[in-house]
Amino acid sequence: MNSKNLSAVGYGLLFIGLLVAPLLGAYPVFVMKLMCFALFACAFNLLLGYTGMLSFGHAAFLGGAAYVAGHSMKVWGFSPEVSLLLGTLSGGLLGLVVGFFAIRRQGIYSTMITLALAQMLFFVALQAPFTGGEDGLQGVPRGKLFGLISLKDDLVMYYVALVIVAAAFLLIMRTIHSPYGQVLKAIKENESRAISLGYDTNRFKLLAFVLSAALAGLAGSLKTLVMGFATLSDVHWTASGHVVLMTLVGGLGTLSGPIVGAAVVVLLENKIGEFGHLLASLTSVEWFNTLGESVTMVTGLIFVICVLAFRRGIMGEIIAWLARWRAGGKA
Repeated sequence: MNSKNLSAVGYGLLFIGLLVAPLLGAYPVFVMKLMCFALFACAFNLLLGYTGMLSFGHAAFLGGAAYVAGHSMKVWGFSPEVSLLLGTLSGGLLGLVVGFFAIRRQGIYSTMITLALAQMLFFVALQAPFTGGEDGLQGVPRGKLFGLISLKDDLVMYYVALVIVAAAFLLIMRTIHSPYGQVLKAIKENESRAISLGYDTNRFKLLAFVLSAALAGLAGSLKTLVMGFATLSDVHWTASGHVVLMTLVGGLGTLSGPIVGAAVVVLLENKIGEFGHLLASLTSVEWFNTLGESVTMVTGLIFVICVLAFRRGIMGEIIAWLARWRAGGKA
């Protein structure tokens, strides 16, 4: 079985697993939250993993779109599909503005531009009256999809979210394997050579920035629809740090890596307290009970271990091992 067929089987099994997860006892809201962050990480990976541009301001697209979608549903009374579309468009528009400035610089200077502009949006969200300030935007109704399907039931909302995330992932996959995606890879490998071949690299990078931001906006909008609120944590710079961590832990430049990385980070953040209580009961060491309060320390340790031991990330190392195994078998 070649790598393409193996990947198709893997994605198929993952989709089937997500289809039956609520029926097997998984909490739908938690899995939906995980899917939103997986989409966020995949959108970020499209920019860093395949174009080579590090954005440390992707929280602006996630959180900005979350506020736009939440406000349009709660205050303007728009339907969920219209609000998701508005959130996605707002993320793309923010990406156009940030990308316009970021692509004109290289390396750390480009990264710092994205961080500075994202922090400007954070202070707008903190001060603006319609965002709710430090309390955030609370009580966002789910409403009815197309005026027909009520999303109040978690199970119905789950399958709608699954379809949206799957469609967005297919769009990312199609983009990567298209001629446009091949140009992005060429820009990442050697931008000077791509320019010498006649490509307007700034135009390609700006389009990648807008597409990545729009998909991040879709993730933020969907998260607001699922959770019923948008808070400052969505637009804070730490959210940008989290998505970098998810992508690097899972595997930079791989399709499945950000999904695995998002699952690892989200599970750590939500389940590490329970793990600490279990360790405390088994070892009688009281410190483990406070492990949930030190989640950033644990995620940082995981990141250090991955950087030292798994330079390609979890999925990157697995893919490299499979490639060596196939090469050995052919030999």
